[in-house]
Amino acid sequence: MRALPLLALLAAAAFLGTPRASAAPPSLGPNVVVLNPSMPQSAIQATLDGIATQQVRNEFGTQRNAVFFEPGTYGSAASPLTFQLGYYTQVAGLGTTPSAVTINGTVSVYNQCPTGGGACEGLTNFWRSLSNLTLNVTLPITPPNPPTGEDAGCNNSNDLFAVSQAAPVRNVIVNGNVFLQDYCNQGFVSGGFFANDELNGFTCNCGQQQFFTRNSVVANWSNGVWNQVFMGDVGAPAEGTGPYTTLASTPVSQEPPYLTDSGVFLPAVRHDSVGPTYGNGTTIPYDRFLVANPATSVASINAALARGQSLILTPGVYHLAQPIRVVRPDTIVLGLGLPTLVPTNGNAALQTIAVDGVKVTGLIVDAGPVDSPVLAQIGNGDSRPTDANDPTVLADVFFRIGGATPGRAGTALVVNADNTILDDIWAWRADHGNGVGWTRNTADTGVVVNGDAVSAYGLFVEHFQKSEVIWNGQNGTDVFFQNEMPYDVPAQAGWDYPAFLVAPGVTSFHGYGMGSYSFFNQGIDIFATQAFTSPTTPGVRFHNVLTVFLDVTHGKGGILSVIDGVGGSSTAANPDVPVVVANYP
Repeated sequence: MRALPLLALLAAAAFLGTPRASAAPPSLGPNVVVLNPSMPQSAIQATLDGIATQQVRNEFGTQRNAVFFEPGTYGSAASPLTFQLGYYTQVAGLGTTPSAVTINGTVSVYNQCPTGGGACEGLTNFWRSLSNLTLNVTLPITPPNPPTGEDAGCNNSNDLFAVSQAAPVRNVIVNGNVFLQDYCNQGFVSGGFFANDELNGFTCNCGQQQFFTRNSVVANWSNGVWNQVFMGDVGAPAEGTGPYTTLASTPVSQEPPYLTDSGVFLPAVRHDSVGPTYGNGTTIPYDRFLVANPATSVASINAALARGQSLILTPGVYHLAQPIRVVRPDTIVLGLGLPTLVPTNGNAALQTIAVDGVKVTGLIVDAGPVDSPVLAQIGNGDSRPTDANDPTVLADVFFRIGGATPGRAGTALVVNADNTILDDIWAWRADHGNGVGWTRNTADTGVVVNGDAVSAYGLFVEHFQKSEVIWNGQNGTDVFFQNEMPYDVPAQAGWDYPAFLVAPGVTSFHGYGMGSYSFFNQGIDIFATQAFTSPTTPGVRFHNVLTVFLDVTHGKGGILSVIDGVGGSSTAANPDVPVVVANYP
């Protein structure tokens, strides 16, 4: 069957109810909305506002949404299109390049303000994405100023994007100013991810404790806090001017595949790259994909993958009694609207064998009610060499143990395949939400790397109960690491684990811009001897590794050294101050 452009498919599709917006093709389901420039702006605005109203506070809900803009221009200087980006919402353009879709307006994420009053925070603004469009930051000539709500008093000439983990911005051109904190409400924010973007205005890091930016244009970046890392960027702050780690180029990278109006676009692999690039790659027709929804059986999914099809997972929550198995090289698993995989039988949610060129992007994996030894396994341990010019890529893949639903696991992610790129991974043992407690949402380790030549760019791993990352592979690289040790350790006896462990047999590894923070909140002193553990060998090196003690009012204990006994301690004596080891050994 010849793949039809998305516009042609739309012509035969039913419309959504009022306010009117183009419905997605029937195969993409009711939670995918496609907008086009011919629609009345009032209908577009109402559709976006309706999704935001449902999702802005829906931290652990089951609703998932993908919103796509057909090529064209939306909004104007006189009538900008301004909307909020809430939980479990993907907003993306459908052109091959970000210049194909232009929004004159803002896409904002505000701090969340408690209903009964109190501090407004952005610390839990997770699980959303913005990609593949141009944003000309434009606010109304007479800004609205609603008396209540997250945006009260914050409408101004900037795009306010107060996000923390699992909120990537990719392939976006921003003309105008971006503030990465809702400064009107004076809250905290804790991390984010930019890749292949053009930030052509002023970017206020504001209170972002850490942030990672890769292969982007950075016209003007302000006031880093603890750990801001730049790799392969044009205009990045130089080291020595703040808490910045700056790498001149990216050794190997591949942007994840994405939906367009004519197929799925797979960008080309880049080597020693600087700055963004657009349109260099291959368009794969839709007829090479199985389009699945939560009612599709995993047996049907696996049969399609075995036949050589790739996979599009439409928005929703997928309960899996057996893993999705990727067995063919160059298979794509593309999630729309952050579909969520939940193993139900103590199984993994996703397994791949050691084949070249697998691309997995845009997923959440939740631990299920039965303890899973592993939630996702990339490569089966086969020692057959893989192709360094056709890497396996996991991009924007997020793991949760507890929080949304009670769950248990041994390890969230195991990487056995060589030449794998991990690009924006957040593995989180929940510290709040459903099923949370030291003996309830149990999980030893977030990420185990056994493959060689694995590169991690933007690795966030938090609250696991033992060593949170274990790196066994040779010739590995981690650029940016953000970690909080588990809050809820009940007693010192039997607990003393580093956050990041490079195994004793490793002879080659490089780490850059890596931070580990402590906040032991059980009212007793808990101490970790060090945050990082490494063999002492010339081929294993770290640059700008740090620790921070969080919250002197409620936290106890701390971290006694940064790496292998080197570096000072982080305790109540020096709260909220990074203790940095610039180079080790």
